[in-house]
Amino acid sequence: MSLLIVRPAAPFDLPHLRAAMVELQEHERLLHATRLPGEAVADAYLAWMLDWAAEASGAAVIAEVDGAFAGFAAGWIEDESNIAETPDSNRFGLISDVCVLPAYRGRRVASRLLEALESHLSRGGVTRIRIGALAANRAARASYERSGYAPYEVVYEKVIGTDGE
Repeated sequence: MSLLIVRPAAPFDLPHLRAAMVELQEHERLLHATRLPGEAVADAYLAWMLDWAAEASGAAVIAEVDGAFAGFAAGWIEDESNIAETPDSNRFGLISDVCVLPAYRGRRVASRLLEALESHLSRGGVTRIRIGALAANRAARASYERSGYAPYEVVYEKVIGTDGE
């Protein structure tokens, strides 16, 4: 049986986080044409994600299996002012990114990462946590639903004006 631990990200994790960010971006590129190459965005996105997590009462957590980097998740607290929503819906935890490396998928690593972030964000007083996924990312959606998440809003997209109009 493998030993799975989840811990806060540390500065020495940056090379692994960057590689995982490239992996995540490339995986999503296969699912939707709007995603840029992982190498083109990894550094800027990783810096933004880590800065925002630190600034907004969030965290980045690392999963290790038998001491090897297996994946990460990051999230923070969002405060909105949607007048049509309840107060507990306007202040919520947002899980921005989850990545489990291919060799570790199917072992409930994502569930453990989500649990760690849920625990962290709940200490910030939120009662709702949200996470998004590309519609075509069936594996991620199934993982999130196994962890108790349910669809909240659905975003539709229509590409127009591509035939010279």
